[in-house]
This record gives sequence, C-alpha cells and structure tokens, in this order.
Amino acid sequence: MTNQPKKLFKILLVEDDEITNFITTSRLNDLGFKNVQAVLNGKLALDYLTTNCPDLILLDLNMPVMGGFEFLELKNKQGLCENVPIVILTSSSRSSDKDKVTNFTTVIDYLEKPLSVDKIRELLEKITQS
Repeated sequence: MTNQPKKLFKILLVEDDEITNFITTSRLNDLGFKNVQAVLNGKLALDYLTTNCPDLILLDLNMPVMGGFEFLELKNKQGLCENVPIVILTSSSRSSDKDKVTNFTTVIDYLEKPLSVDKIRELLEKITQS
C-alpha cells in the first residue's frame, strides 16, 4: 500500500472516551492514516457529516448524548454519506447488538475493544485495497 492513498483517506472516529480516541488516532497515524477526525458522540458525528463525508466511520455503540444505533438510524434517515462503510468498535459482546447492526447495510465489520494494532492494520488494508 502506498503512502499517498493513506494520506487522502479520511476517517471519522466516533467514540466518547477521550483516551480511546487518543490511542486509536495515534495508532491510525502510525499506520499512515493522518486524516482522522474524532468526535465524542453520535450527535457530533451527524453534525460533522452534514458538511463532510469521510472514507470510513469507526463507531462506538454506547455513548452519551447519542449512541451508535441512534446515530445509524438518523444518518440513514437523513441520507448522509450513504455509501461510507462503517466499522463498529465497541466493548459490547452482546449477541443482540451484533444482530442489530446487521440491519444497517453500510456496517461492514463489528470489532470488540481493545483493538490490536494488527487488527486495525488488517481492517484498513482490506478497506483501502477494495
């Protein structure tokens, strides 16, 4: 993978934990993905999507103000960035959550935290090469 596509690849990270945001953004930067925007809840993510369309959304499910499922429903209802792939990054291992995300066609993966650098690298290589 060349550095040029990585630099142009925009990622929206939707995660309420600021430490997780910092660590995930740092790991993405180390992998060559320098264009990462982190927001703390689904409402801020919707606000961001009204003027920006990233290449990928990394989404936590359990957040204050607006959680991941409400974000997914409103994003679809408002027709925002319709073809942007979404990866769920969550500490939830509930099978009901895994089942519920299958209702959203843009969700391409469901990953449980904590994430390893290898898992992030593998996921992003798969996405950027397709």
